[in-house]
Order: sequence, then C-alpha cells, then structure tokens
Amino acid sequence: MSPPPSHGVDLVVRPTHRRAGEVHVIVGPMFAGKTTALLRRVMAEADTGRSVAIIKSSRDNRYATDAVVTHDGTKFPCWPLSDLLSFKHKFGADAYQKLDVIGIDEAQFFGDLYDFCCEAADLDGKTVVVAGLDGDYLRRSFGSVLNVIPLADTVTKLTARCEVCGNRAFFTLRKTGETQTELIGGANVYMPVCRQHYTNGQGVSVTKEATRIAFETHVVQNDLVLETAAAIV
Repeated sequence: MSPPPSHGVDLVVRPTHRRAGEVHVIVGPMFAGKTTALLRRVMAEADTGRSVAIIKSSRDNRYATDAVVTHDGTKFPCWPLSDLLSFKHKFGADAYQKLDVIGIDEAQFFGDLYDFCCEAADLDGKTVVVAGLDGDYLRRSFGSVLNVIPLADTVTKLTARCEVCGNRAFFTLRKTGETQTELIGGANVYMPVCRQHYTNGQGVSVTKEATRIAFETHVVQNDLVLETAAAIV
C-alpha cells in the first residue's frame, strides 16, 4: 500500500543539529568554594574552545562590580544584572546565539532563576552552571536555587571547614543580630559551621562578641594605665 498523499507538507521529522542544553547546580554554605568551582567549570569549558559568559547579581559588590571574585582573590569578568531574563537582550541576540556556556554566581539572588534555566537549557541549548547558597542563615531554602534541582543534570553539594572546630561545615551561621534574609557580607558577618556548632551558634556568637569586647576593653584599660603613668612621671 502506498503512503497517503502529503498535500505538499513534509511529514519527515528531520533531526536538528543544535547541541542539547545542560544544567549543573553547585550549592553549599558560605566559604565552601562555590565560586571557585563555578570558575573552574566555566574555564575548563572555555579551554575546549566553547564560548562562555558569567552572570552575577548586581547587588553583590563586595569585591568588584564587574567581576566574579573568589574569597582568595581569583577574578573573572562578568555581567552584573538585577534579573536573568534580560541577559539575552543585553548580551545581544547574535552574540547570545554563539554562546555555549552561561555561569551564574550567587544564584540565590535571582527570582527568575528557574525560568531562565528552562529557557537557556531546554530551548536555547546552553550549558548553564548555577552556583549559590542552598540555605540561609536559618537553614531555610534561599531564593530559587533548590527549585532548579529538578532541572539539573548534576548537583554538587560542597562543604566548608567549621570555623570553631575544623570539621566539615554544612551550614552558615550569622554573627550579627540582623534578621533579614538577604544581608550581603563576608567573614565579618558569616562563618561556616558544623551541625554541632550551628545548634550552639548563639552561644558561639555571644562568646566571640564577648571576647572581642573584653579584648577591646583590656586594650583601652592598658592605654589609660600608660597615660596615667606618663602623667605621673
């Protein structure tokens, strides 16, 4: 039996040659090396000849406004943006078409992270590498990072070293009394801790603060003693 007429419509599904997209997620507490792992992955892709770009939140200006910077000072140029879905327009349609790999640092600050990853990987065939905090200082989901795990090809959970005992640290403890979820800061505000020292965290924070105050008081008292002695002489 001959096939039915196609009426001029090509019924053959022709394969496309566009590379399939990927999503890779890197999470962990602060000081776990998430940005370092992101840069390592993106730079490895660039070494194979692929075109790469990195995006970070414009709110994160701790070390530089136009570069992703690790805690040990390694830098890589980036696009500081307030939202991800504007990236294609700002990067340029032609340049975006040629782009292979997109890295996203501090991903917890992007509310449109899920939609961007869907579009970039599923529709545009990009490899997207996401790095961010999985939890806030209260160990609650932070931003949309955990939402993209169902989209991910791989998920890497990094750990830091507990600042109190040196064991593996899974959590981020806030040293200050602020209670808002988004509080951008470094070692002056946060410390990585293990489970034991997270649950004892308030005591640790109070002890550290008390130690600092006692030290500063001791220094002031010594200065006063020296000034008094000098005045007597």
